[in-house]
Amino acid sequence: MKKVAVVTGAGHGIGKEIAEELTRLGYEVHGIDFPQVDVSDEEPVKKFFSEVGPVDILVNNAGGVVGQVHKPLEDVTDADWNAIYGANILGTFHCTRAVVPAMKAKKWGRIVTISSGAGRSVSLTGIQAYASAKAAQISFTRQMAYELGPHGVTVNCIAPGFILSNPSSIKQWESYGKEGQEKIVNAISVRRLGEPEDIANAVAFFISEKSSWVTGQCLSVDGGHSLF
Repeated sequence: MKKVAVVTGAGHGIGKEIAEELTRLGYEVHGIDFPQVDVSDEEPVKKFFSEVGPVDILVNNAGGVVGQVHKPLEDVTDADWNAIYGANILGTFHCTRAVVPAMKAKKWGRIVTISSGAGRSVSLTGIQAYASAKAAQISFTRQMAYELGPHGVTVNCIAPGFILSNPSSIKQWESYGKEGQEKIVNAISVRRLGEPEDIANAVAFFISEKSSWVTGQCLSVDGGHSLF
């Protein structure tokens, strides 16, 4: 019987590529994307997972900047902050909570959360809530690894570097201009931007049996940008 995987934020970019890679690997994949399911709202999340049934693999990819751009902190509203926290860390919490009982019962499970290099350093967009929420995902990963390890469940995290994967990232890239783009690429050891496939490959490792003794880790997949 195929293992069941759920990928959130699977409508485009990184999430779409992850879902396609897991399908190629032979998993039964269910994708979630907004507005089909708003992961920041617990009731739609509960309904979705009750319909899917027991899940073996969860990839928390939903999140992002929710269409926001940098503002000085004094101009950031509670609504701005909560929208990003809802899409990122609250969504990760809701989906993880939904799959844990079945994973514990099976004594096996894989949870991978897509954070960001912004959670380990600073946000290139300057969005305070985004950097904070992505850091929270990394901490949540460690805590869940500690809690769920005795039940045969591994929990890991990926911190991607700059990847042109959706309209927001493309708009951001274009805003830098030629000089700004060259500066970003030159700060990457391998001198190229990432591709969605680079993240999907890391997910494939974390959900495989080859990583069965790896948990609580945050892997930077950024071409070496974090070295600088």
